[in-house]
Amino acid sequence: LRRVEGKIREVRQHAHDGSVAALVLEDGQVIEGDLFIDCTGFRGLLTEQTLHSGYEDWNQWLPSDRAVAVQTESVKPPVPYTRAIAHEAGWRAPTPVHHRAGSGLVYPTRHMSDDEAQAKLLRDVEGQPLRDPWLVPFRSGRRLKAWNKNVVALGLASGFIEPLESTSIHLTISAVVRLIQLFPFDGITPTLTALYNDVSRQEMEHVRDFIILHYHATQRDEPMWKACREMELPESLAVRLRAWRERAHAWQDPGELFRVDSWTSVLMGQGIQPGPPHPLARAISDADLRTLLSRIQQPIQQAVATMPSQADFIERYCKAPAEVWPRRLAPA
Repeated sequence: LRRVEGKIREVRQHAHDGSVAALVLEDGQVIEGDLFIDCTGFRGLLTEQTLHSGYEDWNQWLPSDRAVAVQTESVKPPVPYTRAIAHEAGWRAPTPVHHRAGSGLVYPTRHMSDDEAQAKLLRDVEGQPLRDPWLVPFRSGRRLKAWNKNVVALGLASGFIEPLESTSIHLTISAVVRLIQLFPFDGITPTLTALYNDVSRQEMEHVRDFIILHYHATQRDEPMWKACREMELPESLAVRLRAWRERAHAWQDPGELFRVDSWTSVLMGQGIQPGPPHPLARAISDADLRTLLSRIQQPIQQAVATMPSQADFIERYCKAPAEVWPRRLAPA
C-alpha cells in the first residue's frame, strides 16, 4: 500500500476503450491503475469530466439548489437533535455542537436570492457569528453510471440529495460496502458494473422519494411550497402514496434506508391520512393494544429518567477543547 498526494494535472485514457489508464500529477508523477475511485466531489473529474457518465437532475422535484451556512456562539446548552424548520422558500437547521452552534439555510435560487438568504439566516440565528457565512451550491441528482468503465464514483462524485435528512455519509459508506462486495478481483465485467449501478440507482431513488415527500406534503401557500404541493411526482412515490391512502400501507424494500416508522411519521405528521387498515389489525383489541404500548412506553420512560442531559453527558464523557475561530465579518 502506497499513499501518494498530489493535484491531478492530466487524465490519460486507453485508446481502445476510453477507460482511465493513468493520472498525471502536477509534479509529473504518473499513477497507473486498473480501477480508479473518483472522490473529487461535484466536479467528478474522472467519472464526468473524463468519461462523461451523465447526470440525472432531480430539480423538478427537489427545488433547493443552494445553502448558506454560518457558525455562531452557543447561547444555551446543546440538545441531542437537529431541527429542520421550514421558511417561505426552503428550510433552515440550527445544529448545536460542543462549543458553538452551526446553522444552515437551504433554498432555491429561483425563489430567494443569495443576499436574501444570508440576511434571513443572520436574522434567525441566536448567537453572535464567529465567521462570515459561506455559500454551498449543489444539484440534487445522481450520476447515470456510478460505475463507468474502470471508474467508480463515490460520495458527491456519484450524486447528491439535498441535505434535509443528512444522507450523504450513509450513502457513501453504503457504496463502499457495495464496492467491497462486488470488487473486481478477477477483472471488471459487465455483470458486476450493471449490478452495482442498479443497486446504487435504487438506493438513491428510495432516499430521493422520501425527501420529496417532505416538500410535497405541505399546506403552505408561498410560491415554492405551492408548486411542490401541485407537482407531478415520480411514479415510485405516487405508488407509495396511493398504497397509504387506500390501505394504510407504508411499503418498504429490504434494503431501504428509511423504514416504515420513518415513512409513517412523515405521512401522518404532514397530515396525509391513511386508508382503512389491513384486516389482520383487527386481531388485537384496542384495550390489548393500549396495554402493549404501555408496556413498551414504561421502560423507555424509566431509562430516560436516569439519563443525564446532553450538556452533562458531553462534559463527563467527551469534552473537547474550546475552538478559536477568527472573526472575519465585514464591518456593519
